[in-house]
Formats: sequence, structure tokens, C-alpha cells
Amino acid sequence: MRSLALLLSALLVASLGAQDKKDAPVVKPREGKTETVKLFDGKSLDGWTGYADLWSVKDGVIVAKNTTPLKYSTYLNTKAKYTDFRLTFAAKLVESEMHSGVAFWGEVWPKADGKVADPKADRSEHTYKGHLVMFPSGWGMYDLFGRNGLPVSGAPAKKVGKQHDWNDIEVLAQGNRVRVAVNGTAVVDWRDPEPARIKEGPIGLQLHSNNVPQEIHFKGLVLETFPREDRLVTVK
Repeated sequence: MRSLALLLSALLVASLGAQDKKDAPVVKPREGKTETVKLFDGKSLDGWTGYADLWSVKDGVIVAKNTTPLKYSTYLNTKAKYTDFRLTFAAKLVESEMHSGVAFWGEVWPKADGKVADPKADRSEHTYKGHLVMFPSGWGMYDLFGRNGLPVSGAPAKKVGKQHDWNDIEVLAQGNRVRVAVNGTAVVDWRDPEPARIKEGPIGLQLHSNNVPQEIHFKGLVLETFPREDRLVTVK
């Protein structure tokens, strides 16, 4: 009886998972000019906005670093906005165990959780509302100031990701579909069941809210608008 109950439970979970996938509409990739954009020139933060005391460039790498507590997660955001794109980059968590991430399909959101009285004082001027691909530590996806955790497992990424070393990451966002590769392995393939939430927005690099010092590095950051190839090109 116990084995039968376990089997029925597994079938129910599988059925629910299939139903969730079925309920997500298929939004086709948007059409536009395909261009390769180097978001980072290796020398400066031209084309980006964020707090100058938290974001800097050293030895060809973008450094995100805080030494005092951050009440809200803050972002280094591109001045340009994007919808369908492929972003390839490398990221490394140097200090702390808190995850970082790349935000997109949203907007800069200074009011954060709605409790902000003074964005400048609370340092929420560069906070983001939208989708987030997380790495490392808490691999997976999140809906910032929206639905919160999204039903995307971080287990596949944990198998191939590195906690305190460089991770090569590819994010392919088309229509309402997000695919992610980590170190040459596909780890996420998810369609947003609520495509109305998707907006043309900046790309944001995350420095997470925290009470302890932390440091994250980013490099590469090459973006292709309206990708020609409908696949993760870094997958081995």
C-alpha cells in the first residue's frame, strides 16, 4: 500500500508539472535588428548606472563590493533597454555566501517593498523590479517585487556551478521563454505563464541586500539583440 501511495503521489506531481507547462502560453520571439553589443568595455562603467561607491572596475573586471549593510538589493543597470537577447558573461562570488544575479524584463524600482520613505537615504535608487536569474548559492529564478520565487529548480545548476570561482553563464531570453546555461550545461528552460509581466527593460547586475561585507565580480558581458540562433550556443 505504501508503494502504491508513493506511486500515486509521484504521478500527481508529474501531472501538476505537466499542467503548469501546458498552461504557459507560447510567445514567439520578437523580431528586430540583430546586433552584438559589448555592455562592458573592460575599462569603465560607461553605459551603466549605479552607486559609484559600490561598483567599480579593476583589472578588466566589474567589481561589486559593500563593506557596510545594504537594506535593499542594488543593481548596476544598463542605460539601454532590451527585450529579446542573448547575454554571455562570467561571474565570480569572492566574498560572502549570498547569491547575486542578472535582472531583466523589468524596471528600476526605487520604492522597493513600498516601505521606502527616502530612496536616497535607503539606497534604493537603483533597485530593480522584474525577472532575475540567480547565481551561485541560490541558483534558479526569482520575480523581484512580484511573485517572488519562481518554479525553477536550481539543482541542475548546482551540479555544474562553482561557488567561489568563475562561472561562464549564458542567458537566452526570447518571447516569454528563458533558457540558461552554466559552464557549458543547460540548466534552465522556463516559460513565464504571465507574459504580461514582461517589459522592455535594462539589464541589471545584482549586489544583494546583506548585513555583512560581500564582493562579486563580472566580466565579458556581451549581448546579442534578437538572437539569430534559437539555442544556447555555449552548451557543449
